[in-house]
Amino acid sequence: MPDLPLDLDPLKMSSLLAKFGLAPVINASGSVTRLGGAPMPQAVVVAMAEMAAYTVPLDVLQGVACRQIAEATHSEAGLVTAGAAAGLTLGSAAILTGWNRARMESLPNTDGFANEFVVAREHRSGYDHAVRAAGAKLVEVGFNDIVSGAGVRRTEGWEYEAAFSAATVGVLYVLSPESVPPLAEVVSLAHAHGLPVLVDAAAELPPRLNLTDITATGADLVAFSGGKSIRGPQASGILAGRRDLIGSAFVQMMDLDEHPQLWTPPPELVDQKALLGGPPRHGLGRGLKVAKETIIGLLTALELFESGQYDVEVERQRIILDKIVKDLQGLPLSCRVEESLDGESSPLLDIALDESVLGRTAFQVCRALRDGKPAIYPGHARLAKGSLMIHPLHLDEDTAKVLARRIAEEVD
Repeated sequence: MPDLPLDLDPLKMSSLLAKFGLAPVINASGSVTRLGGAPMPQAVVVAMAEMAAYTVPLDVLQGVACRQIAEATHSEAGLVTAGAAAGLTLGSAAILTGWNRARMESLPNTDGFANEFVVAREHRSGYDHAVRAAGAKLVEVGFNDIVSGAGVRRTEGWEYEAAFSAATVGVLYVLSPESVPPLAEVVSLAHAHGLPVLVDAAAELPPRLNLTDITATGADLVAFSGGKSIRGPQASGILAGRRDLIGSAFVQMMDLDEHPQLWTPPPELVDQKALLGGPPRHGLGRGLKVAKETIIGLLTALELFESGQYDVEVERQRIILDKIVKDLQGLPLSCRVEESLDGESSPLLDIALDESVLGRTAFQVCRALRDGKPAIYPGHARLAKGSLMIHPLHLDEDTAKVLARRIAEEVD
């Protein structure tokens, strides 16, 4: 397994895990949150350990982060958040309140001021709870015709405009390669009505170009995960965009138990003229605080990601998947390696089970793999279609061999 700290071997029980009665699992699902995110490079772990030995004011450190993120994303400002979901909550809070300290104090109660975000119905998911948690109300537009089998049309731009009202405070856009209308079109429509656009781009890295291409659309705030492809700490994220909104998000997250006479926020994030009279009280984001170790870990990982140092792993991962395919030959299943289109993302392996021959479903096989020793967690996105998905990010030759053996045991 590449770049793991301290030469950790997922097939061996460490003294640390043994102390707490834990056993490592083989992660074939990738950088999913429930399994701890992506493996952090050694450089990230070292940076976090070094930062742990020092005291640095968090506002100063976030000011440094602001400059680096702004440069990486070609935006006005940036903030390290406690994951992409935290970025969405803080971004929503910033759009709802601006610099108004009374409104900051009232969140998530938004009675008396504009609080509606317009969002395409087909963009809705459980993740938008992060937006609603700030006190925002979501107003849906469009229909989900394709999923319901009722037609072929997708959400259209005019539907956003038709929903805008005096209660509208912004637009929520959930980005994926299939998202429509195009983000640039939605941004243009929203800006014509003086409305900001908050973009959920949590999993839209790589390609690296998305760091700058998304903000280039004019989107006002963009949230990225820091614990997936960037490979920073799992509970880290990036919020990038307009300086005034990033600044509002910043003050609603920080520990502001400070005398107004002594408060000197970083100029990269806060124009003190905007908050004349001193800082607000602790805001909605106080529970979303980010440790100094997390901030420095994310910045270190961002440097590695930007430089393309992770690209070399794609070929190694392809070789690992090819070996799994070879080890599964002759079994009642079919394998298909799916290459990435951007050359930066990991290839994936779809293992389609012949459930009629097996007399077992993919769900049952997946359950058996999880219950085995060592426990193996394949991707479960296509279980309903009879397939196990294998993501090679956490795999090496040894764990891949164990994975193939266990699958063979379950289907032979």
